This record gives sequence, C-alpha cells and structure tokens, in this order.
Amino acid sequence: MTQLKRFMIERDIPAIGQMSVAELCGAARASNQALDRIGTGIQWVQTYVASDKTFCIYLADSEAAILRHSELSGIPVATITEIPQVIDPLTANS
Repeated sequence: MTQLKRFMIERDIPAIGQMSVAELCGAARASNQALDRIGTGIQWVQTYVASDKTFCIYLADSEAAILRHSELSGIPVATITEIPQVIDPLTANS
C-alpha cells in the first residue's frame, strides 16, 4: 500500500462563505461521490470555509489523485501544497 501524504488544497469559490448549510451539504456530497469513484489513494479530512475560499486537508498518494477528485466532483483547485510536517501546542512538549 502506498503511503498517503498530507495536502492542503486551496479553492477559489466566490461567496462560499455565504452559502447555506444545504448548499455546503451538496458540495460535500459531490466530493464524497468523487471519492467513492476513485476508490483508494485519497481521503478527505476536513475543509475550512472562508468568504471566497476553502482550505481543504486531504490525505492522498499524489497530486494527480487530488486533481482527479477535482475533475470528478466539479470542485475547482487553485493550489495544492504538500504538508510534510504539522506542529501544534503539544509540539512544545517534545
């Protein structure tokens, strides 16, 4: 099995921060359907919604898997950034 890497995907989606819960649920359904079609090699962790952007955290084996997800879901990708390390408050205890 291929090791999954962590990525942050920035998406430019005008007025997404003003979308209703029902509209956001529709986007989540489209994402989940795309993930089901792809199968293995990609996992959606969570998404942060701002006024005109989203910042999504995915685990994937490659950028190509993320681009395939975008194509299948119809959700655009502005940038993909691999996240090789994460720090948090507990890092100070290391």
